[in-house]
Amino acid sequence: MRIDAAVLRAADGPYAVEPIELADPGPGEVLVRIVGTGMCHTDLIGRVPGDLVGKPVILGHEGAGIVEAVGPGVTEVAVGAHVVLSIDSCGACTNCRAARPGNCVKMAELNMLSLPLDGVPRAHDAEGVAVGNRWFGQSSYASHALATVRNTVTIDPDVPLERLGPLGCGMQTGAASVLVSLGVEAGDTIAIFGAGAVGLAGVMAAHVAGATTIVAVDLHESRLDLARELGATHTLNGADADLSGQIRGIAGGEGVQYALDTTAVPSIVSAAVASLRTTGVCGLVGVGSEEYRFDPSLLLMGRTVKGIIEGDAVPQLFIPRLVKLWRQGRFPFDRLITTYPLDQINQAEADSMSGKVVKPVLLPGG
Repeated sequence: MRIDAAVLRAADGPYAVEPIELADPGPGEVLVRIVGTGMCHTDLIGRVPGDLVGKPVILGHEGAGIVEAVGPGVTEVAVGAHVVLSIDSCGACTNCRAARPGNCVKMAELNMLSLPLDGVPRAHDAEGVAVGNRWFGQSSYASHALATVRNTVTIDPDVPLERLGPLGCGMQTGAASVLVSLGVEAGDTIAIFGAGAVGLAGVMAAHVAGATTIVAVDLHESRLDLARELGATHTLNGADADLSGQIRGIAGGEGVQYALDTTAVPSIVSAAVASLRTTGVCGLVGVGSEEYRFDPSLLLMGRTVKGIIEGDAVPQLFIPRLVKLWRQGRFPFDRLITTYPLDQINQAEADSMSGKVVKPVLLPGG
């Protein structure tokens, strides 16, 4: 079928909405008409020089929409279902069987390469050139996407589908990192570095959990203001001197039990670890390429540093939990959203990079 998609043809080039010929869904696949799709900083991997992600490509991995067709043998998802799309996974490796799909042994090839595992292209442009459409098992910067049973989450049809896409990655990552991976509980203390979409989702989740000290750190005062409205008990500017010392002071001198870094900035990661009490745990969810360096004595004393993918959540279980919290007004993630038509994707990207907006959501229908 013919669809419209925002195609990236060069790492340093603009997106262009183009007509694309998309194949019918195959075994294990579903065709989803995209109603809204979030823009996530992970999509910037497609802009890393050297074409780590082959071009031309359709990016986007926070899609939400309505299932229009299913492939042969698919019974888990019905035509007409309202769905949120999340990460893909194999379902068969040790980690998938242990309910850790984010740590799937095939995580990179299923999510980061944008190519079908069988090597047979599923999308072509007007000239017949193959276009990558397997980014995170969806490539949702488009009017339609081919997803899989494994990364499709069915939700109630009476919620605003056009705003739910960010639950598939950014909101899930921030909230589940706090609630699932770190296991923050009532009375706990936590510092969250970076008050973008992921960090603010973490702030809201910490508030839901009943944490009594929630420190948000960011460079943008507008985001710190929002963090306070969403549950942060303290805020600090990331340019301030001695961040770790200030946080330890806020936490009574001994440090916080948990820290969550969303920035991947080495100096900030070091400050996050240094802000912990001796039994504290620091989760790293930021995507970066620079080396991290820690004072070895900090780890020797009992602190833990762990990498986290998608909050260690099972999307089919966790995303419906977030929807329930949103219904109750306890997880107002929609306050972070600014919507754009799909053909304004370049403006949306620029506004996100400048910090003007927290979470752009593209609406293929205008």
